[in-house]
Amino acid sequence: MTIISDQEFGGERPLYASHDLRLEGVTIHVGESSIKESSNIEAENCRFEGKYVFWETDGFRVHNCYFAESARSSLWYSRNCRMTDCKVDAPKLFRRMDGIYVENTDFPNGEQYLWDCRNVELRNVSIQNCDYLFMHTENIRIDSYRQDGNYSFQYAKNVEIHNAVINSKDAFWEAENVTIYDSEINGEYLGWYAKNMRLVRCRLTGEQLLCYVDGLVLEDCTFGEDANLLFEYSTVQGTILGNVTSIKNPTSGQITIQGSCGELIFDANQKTPADAVVTTL
Repeated sequence: MTIISDQEFGGERPLYASHDLRLEGVTIHVGESSIKESSNIEAENCRFEGKYVFWETDGFRVHNCYFAESARSSLWYSRNCRMTDCKVDAPKLFRRMDGIYVENTDFPNGEQYLWDCRNVELRNVSIQNCDYLFMHTENIRIDSYRQDGNYSFQYAKNVEIHNAVINSKDAFWEAENVTIYDSEINGEYLGWYAKNMRLVRCRLTGEQLLCYVDGLVLEDCTFGEDANLLFEYSTVQGTILGNVTSIKNPTSGQITIQGSCGELIFDANQKTPADAVVTTL
């Protein structure tokens, strides 16, 4: 493996089509496509300022590096990425990629991250200002995570999340095969039109949550006082701990509330089979 240490590069494509290359303490100044169409790249203690750094790159490991805000769209169309202990100010990262592992990294400017990606794993990661996160992405596993941004996980598939705090309006719209454990989710209109959504020991807040869901399972979840008009036109099986403000027109299933339901609405707008049973204990 070739090693480049303590050097600076700029302009367009300075390390284009590199293979079996290790960068140590390297700075990539403003420019474009510095390491495009490369493979087996390692970068440690590096600074990236230019755009489109890792495009069409197969196999790259980035540790303790910094991506400046000017390094927007730096990870696209690539495979087998491992990012650890980095600081990232760049927006629009991770697009149409396969095989992403990120650990111990904060993304304060996560605008439009992780679109059309596959096989994504995040551990001890936080992403802020991240509207439209995980759009059309599949095979996602997340642990120890915080997110602040709306419209996340739309059209996502095969998602497993543990120990997260997700602040997001309109999260998980039309998502499929989602399981979330021991997490807090805050935001209106959670999970509308989703399929096969399972929530285990989660706390949920926000208006009109979990409506139009086909195959919703709740296991020992709790809801905030602002969580109203739950489960409209959803098929639901599950248990709720504590009180619920209101439930409206679930389509079918069995809901057990270990507390009280302030308002239970079954009106003429129910959809067939309209045989949901709600029990309070």
